[in-house]
Amino acid sequence: MAEEEQSTTPEEEQATATEEEQPTATEEEQSTALKNTVTIEEAGPCKKKVSIEIPEEKIKNVTDEQYNTLRKEALVPGFRKGRAPRRLLEKRFGKDTTEQIKLKLLADASESAIKDNEVQIIGEPDIDFENIEMPAEGPLKFDFEVEVRPDFDLPQLEGIPVTRTKLEVTDEQVDREIERLQRWSGIWTPRKDGVVEPDDQIIADALIKAEGIEEEQKLDNIEIYVRQNGFVGQIPVEKLDELLAGAKAGQTKQISVDVPKTYFREEYRGKKVDIQIAIKDIKWLKPAELDENFLTRLGIEDENELREKTEDSLQSRLETQARTQMSEQIYEYLLDNTDFDLPLDVVAAQAKTLLQRQYTNLMMRGLAREQLEEQMEQLQAGSEEQARKQLKTFFIMDKVADKLEIDASEEEINGHIAQIAIQRGQRPERMREDMERDGSLAQFKLEVRQNKCIAELLETAKITEKKSEKKAKKARKTTKKSATKTAEKPAGAEKKQPQKRKKNS
Repeated sequence: MAEEEQSTTPEEEQATATEEEQPTATEEEQSTALKNTVTIEEAGPCKKKVSIEIPEEKIKNVTDEQYNTLRKEALVPGFRKGRAPRRLLEKRFGKDTTEQIKLKLLADASESAIKDNEVQIIGEPDIDFENIEMPAEGPLKFDFEVEVRPDFDLPQLEGIPVTRTKLEVTDEQVDREIERLQRWSGIWTPRKDGVVEPDDQIIADALIKAEGIEEEQKLDNIEIYVRQNGFVGQIPVEKLDELLAGAKAGQTKQISVDVPKTYFREEYRGKKVDIQIAIKDIKWLKPAELDENFLTRLGIEDENELREKTEDSLQSRLETQARTQMSEQIYEYLLDNTDFDLPLDVVAAQAKTLLQRQYTNLMMRGLAREQLEEQMEQLQAGSEEQARKQLKTFFIMDKVADKLEIDASEEEINGHIAQIAIQRGQRPERMREDMERDGSLAQFKLEVRQNKCIAELLETAKITEKKSEKKAKKARKTTKKSATKTAEKPAGAEKKQPQKRKKNS
């Protein structure tokens, strides 16, 4: 019986032989004669419409190739492997094979169109594979839209006008910095029979109902900070301080918020969210006393030494601030002299990535964890305009890096990671592993490259120095003991004066 299933009639053998003996064109002939027709049109800011026509002969060749491959593997009752005629293969496998042929044609054609025409796409092409049907005869026509990098010209990059402000530390700045240290070392203390005030912390139960999501989210005993732009769970709430001002423990507050369309959490993006806050406890931040225990925790002998070190730290910070201000002037120059549009959907899609880049930038500045968290809350609540500006800056700096041929080597990346790891008391290799795991390493590399671009632009900038508008005051005199201690510092401990940059005339 098995032998009978493998037998073939003379007519079937002849049909199969005829199919196999048909001559095929060479690959060179096919590539010349069977090119797809591709048309690319503008479809809006940062969007292009790609229309493709695949010739009938090319569809036939791909179909023949697919069935020849199928014949070698298919098992058809009554025929030896590789001997089944095409008409039976089409009858048994036609539907699935046609779908495979269609997907191959669409994928190859779209990929070639983008590559051959050097279309700088963002993300993947938006192709509706399911609703594109193979024609019974004639060419296969389809189109799709792609988001692309903006096309623009950079302004002159040499001789950018920059103003450097000479900043000096004042007594008031030292006082404020010490007060800030006291707050950081403070304790959240319950307000007995009190009411909510700005910058308080409340402990509350919250109910969150997002538009389009049936189930309410219940959060128990969460910490909510009373700020102008605050958060309840993961929901940004503008004027949260006004909502909670004067409230008491045991009271419930309600609010509806419209989450920005560019919010980095997709599940809430552009939705209306109803929030209910049941206040359970109110706390205020009691600063630490400027006493011996406080100084001991800081590793400082007395208040005079505290003021000296605070002044040194502030001076270093002001020098960094001056350079940051010059960098910001470079960014503003590039933004003001570069013009292109960005669609809203591109801004929304990139919001999460931009947020990670901002976090990386703050981390590179050496901010403490508490400062990072505070800055991130403000960034998360940022407006759509801020997101647009950040995205535009990214595209500009990416093009600047290409023009200046600037890249960040692995040695440079590891060096920056090592510096941050030392500041945080971590091992550099462990920090890099963590960054690879959470996806921030790629953004970190972009940030390092961007900073190198700014440094090179500052080297060729036309820098004008001016004094600060605020009149600097001399630092408060210290005791003889402190002055002596300062004089005994080794030569390498003195503050280094920043080197003057060359100015272009």
